[in-house]
Amino acid sequence: MVRTRVEICGIDTSELPLLTNEVMRATFVRFQSGDDSAREELVIGNLRLVLSLVQRFIYRGEQADDLFQVGCIGLLKSIDNFDLKHNVRFSTYAVPMIIGEIKRHLRDHHAIRVSRSLRDIAYQAMRAREQFINENQRDPRLSDLSEATGIPTDDILYALDAIQDPMSLHEPMNGGDGDPVFLMDQLQDKSITEDGWLTYVSVKETVSNMDERQKNILSKRFYLGQTQTEIAKELGISQAQISRLEKSAIRVIRDGMEQELEGL
Repeated sequence: MVRTRVEICGIDTSELPLLTNEVMRATFVRFQSGDDSAREELVIGNLRLVLSLVQRFIYRGEQADDLFQVGCIGLLKSIDNFDLKHNVRFSTYAVPMIIGEIKRHLRDHHAIRVSRSLRDIAYQAMRAREQFINENQRDPRLSDLSEATGIPTDDILYALDAIQDPMSLHEPMNGGDGDPVFLMDQLQDKSITEDGWLTYVSVKETVSNMDERQKNILSKRFYLGQTQTEIAKELGISQAQISRLEKSAIRVIRDGMEQELEGL
C-alpha cells in the first residue's frame, strides 16, 4: 500500500506508527505505572488521529500547522486523563477532547465579537463538559451541563451557539478515505422544483439567442426596474419602439417555453 507523505510541523506523517488497541492498552498500563517513555509512545502513536481531525477544520482560515499543534494539546490532555477502568477505546475518549481543544482555539481567535458574559457561560459549560467526559466517558446532555453549572439550559444553549464558527460550504462532511462530500453537497433548495428549473433553462437559452438590444431592454425593464420612457431616453429611441421591442422579446420567450413544453 502506498502511503501519502504529508509534512506538518516538520513531521513526516507517512512514517507515523499506528498502535493496535491491545498495544495501546498495554502502553497505557506502562504509562500509568510510571513509565514516562510510554507517554511519548502514546503521543506518537496517536498523531495520525490528530491529523485526521485537523482536516475537518482546514477551511476555517487557520494554518494547518497551528491547528495540528492545538490538536496535540488536546491529545496530551486525553492521554493524561484517560482511565482504563471504563473499558472504552482511547480514540472514543480522545476525539471529543481533541476537537474541543481545536474549537476552543478557533473561538478565541474568532473574527466575530461575542459579549464577555456569553463567553463566560460558554466556557463554564465547556469545562463542565470536559469534567463530565472524564468522569463518565460519554458526552453530557444539556441538562447535565445545567445541573453541573447551575445555569439554565436555554442560557447555555444560547451561549454555545453564539461562539460557534460559521461553517464553510466547502467544509468536508465525511471522514472516510473516498472522495470528500462537502457541506454544500448536502444543502437543498426546496423552492426550486423540476418544472421551475426546466423553465429557467429554457428562458435562459431563449434570451441568450436574442440580439444585444433586446437583451439590454429586458435587463433594464425587469432587472433594473426602469420604465420604457427612461430606457428610450437612455438608448436615444422612442418609447413606442421600446414597447414594440419589449413585446417582441416577451413573445419570443413565450414561444420558446411553449415549444419546450410540447417536447416534454
